[in-house]
Amino acid sequence: MTADFVALLATWCIATLRSATPLIFATLGETLTQRVGVINLGIEGEMLTGACVGFTVGVATGNPWLGLLAGALAGGALSLLHAGLVLGAGANQIGSGLAVWMIALGGTSFFGRALVGKQVTPLADLGSPLTDGIPFIGTVMAQATMAVPLAILATCFAAWWLAQTRPGLKWKAVGESARIAGENGIRATRVRVTAIVVGGLLAGFGGAVLSVDYTQTWAQEMTKGRGLVAVGLVIVARWKPALVLPVCLLFGLAEVSVLRIQSAGYAFSPHLLGTFPYLVVLVVLVSSHVFARRASAMPADLKAVFA
Repeated sequence: MTADFVALLATWCIATLRSATPLIFATLGETLTQRVGVINLGIEGEMLTGACVGFTVGVATGNPWLGLLAGALAGGALSLLHAGLVLGAGANQIGSGLAVWMIALGGTSFFGRALVGKQVTPLADLGSPLTDGIPFIGTVMAQATMAVPLAILATCFAAWWLAQTRPGLKWKAVGESARIAGENGIRATRVRVTAIVVGGLLAGFGGAVLSVDYTQTWAQEMTKGRGLVAVGLVIVARWKPALVLPVCLLFGLAEVSVLRIQSAGYAFSPHLLGTFPYLVVLVVLVSSHVFARRASAMPADLKAVFA
């Protein structure tokens, strides 16, 4: 392979990873939430809130890590509203999630007006004199930030935790039947509240990564449906954290392809091109439903939400 081809391949790889990173955190959070039998459509609002609060704190402090932390906490705090409505007041999960989303959309649109045009300090890249001269690796490291390895590590940890630890097995037991889990001494409500909040923290963190590190700007509705895409990708990933990474990378690759086509100056409608990543997700989602085995991996209590 020529040096130019290696450099091009590295550029595409890191661009795909960086594009997918915010979505990885959000999808992972929604996966953990649904594993306990709760669906949270408010994840779109939690991402938006995390992006807005994270960008605000990042601009105010000049510290991107504080911005990411603030975004995660904001997403977690908003998820408590969903938990309270669903588990405390017995509200419909779909309706509660939509309400949380609309509250976040209105709040970030109002308070985010002051953030337009502001500049934020992004995370530092991972490049160093030791890696700069290495083909492929040098290019990747020069454009990657800590958000990328954190997303990969979080996915691996969640997969291990659910499959190999006692608390993780309890979460899966609650997702299959909260009633039976309760009869066996598991505090199902506590588990579900914890899962919803963890999902909100990850969604808020993903939103903050989007605004503070990836785009380094704020715009109204900047998540552009990524939260809802995350809900669909959970189904494609068969509710398994280990599959979150590849399915999110598919969306990231589609988004990068659109950006490359636009920058190349091809005469395509930017509005139609903008739908391409979501169309890819839709095709994969339908295909996974058609060709997957009839024995669904969906947690049993989650099926009751759609009954």
